[in-house]
Parts: sequence; structure tokens; C-alpha cells
Amino acid sequence: MFSKEEAAQLRKDFWIAFGKSFPRKWIKYNTQIKGFSFKFVAERKQAMVVLDIEHPYEIQNELLFEQLHSLKSILTEQYLSEVIFDKQYELDSGKIIHRVYVKYPNKFSIYNKNSWQECFEFFVKSMEQFELFFYEYEEYIKQAI
Repeated sequence: MFSKEEAAQLRKDFWIAFGKSFPRKWIKYNTQIKGFSFKFVAERKQAMVVLDIEHPYEIQNELLFEQLHSLKSILTEQYLSEVIFDKQYELDSGKIIHRVYVKYPNKFSIYNKNSWQECFEFFVKSMEQFELFFYEYEEYIKQAI
């Protein structure tokens, strides 16, 4: 087991290594849609590329999620075949959000440096596909709100 400090340092090292291996400006929070953001998630036992819908107004969350859901067949057939739509995703904090995501399919631990490079490649491939999809359908998605 790692101490809190060691675990924090490994998490920091993970993100620094990812940034150095794949220096690129990702869309992430810059979608121009409030509460609609792309994220990389690397945790103790899993990694994901996610699109979180966390608008302050629940009706906006519903509208955005439904608009995305209407594009599900396009997203799965042309961009990310393994994408998961979760209308009730519970964060560690207990907060419930809408999340569309792709899970890293292999064994992963942020504390195992041997699993990092393959995860980085998954992050890049998956986020690129998410971004291509978003740019192609951005105007349609924005029509929801």
C-alpha cells in the first residue's frame, strides 16, 4: 500500500506523464455549453473517457442528455462502438449526473506504471473520437438548450 503522499504523487506523475507523452490541447471544458464537459478519468482500478452533463438546471441536463441519446446510433456506429449512456451515474461524492463514457477495457491501476502507456493510448484514441463526434454534431446538440 502507498501512503497518502505517495498515492498523490503517483496520480500527479500519471497526469504529467500523459501530458508529456501526448501534448495536445483537448476540448474538455471548452464546449461552449454550460455543464457539458469532456474528461479523462483515471482512478485506482479503472480509466475512462467521459462526457459529463452537469448543468445547474435539471431540465437542461435532461434536454442535453436526450439530444445526445438521439445521436446514439451515430456515435456507436461511426465513432465509439463501446460507448455507455448512463442517465443516473453516481460520482464518488454521491452526486448523480448524466454521463456518456467509454471504459478502458484492460486491467488498469493508476498506481501501476506498467499500465500507463496503454491507457494513455486509449485516452487519445477515445477522446479524439469524442471530439470528432462533438464537432460534427455541436450545433445539433446546442439546439437542446
